[in-house]
Amino acid sequence: MDLQILWDALLALVPPALVGVLFYVIMRGILRADSKERQVYAKMEAEMRAQNEAKKDQK
Repeated sequence: MDLQILWDALLALVPPALVGVLFYVIMRGILRADSKERQVYAKMEAEMRAQNEAKKDQK
């Protein structure tokens, strides 16, 4: 097999691989941001519920 053909075939795989890596990094960032946002929202909601319960107990 000609070495040039093999080299061309490998070079042809580089752009799709780079797009795949870029897609992975972007999706990982989106999913991590979403999970962090959900954690923060759950913490805020728990604090608000605790405040509401404390107000009910004072009445």
